[in-house]
Amino acid sequence: MAEEFEVRGAHEAHLESAAEHDPKGMAGQLAVITAVLATVGAMFSYMAGSTQADAALLKNDAAIRKTEAANRWNYYQAKSSKQALSELGRELAAEARKPFFEGEINRYKAEKADIKLEAEKLEQESGDFDRQSEARMHQHHRWAQATTALQIAIAMAAIALLTRKRWLEKAVIGVSVVGVIVGVLAYLHI
Repeated sequence: MAEEFEVRGAHEAHLESAAEHDPKGMAGQLAVITAVLATVGAMFSYMAGSTQADAALLKNDAAIRKTEAANRWNYYQAKSSKQALSELGRELAAEARKPFFEGEINRYKAEKADIKLEAEKLEQESGDFDRQSEARMHQHHRWAQATTALQIAIAMAAIALLTRKRWLEKAVIGVSVVGVIVGVLAYLHI
């Protein structure tokens, strides 16, 4: 009957011993800080992408409304041309035909008034969408700034861990606080 036995090296014993203990000291602190920063940074990054997509959709809506307004203004211009032709027809026509042209002139004036209101409304909507898009882009930039600050803090944490400089660990916390504050500003639309 063969007996089984295990030969363990010093490296395996050290790894097992390290796994049994909670991380302590600078390395443990930086590991936790880095994990928290990565999580918060991922959320900020998602929000940056989301607000950028919203801004693009709003800008697209503004362009659509602007095109619709331009189409209405072109239609308005066509009605103005027809009105001008009717006014010319009234001047050149025989007395019996003048009431017909007068009716056409009045019809074109009424149609133009409605078209003008529609065009102005579409231009207003376009401007509203543009302003909303600009506000979302501002918010996107805030989210992106917050994400960048947290990414810098994560990189600094790695350098602090390698160099074992306590002042650098404090700088990591400072940059992280700045990133979180900018993220809060983004959330508050400031």
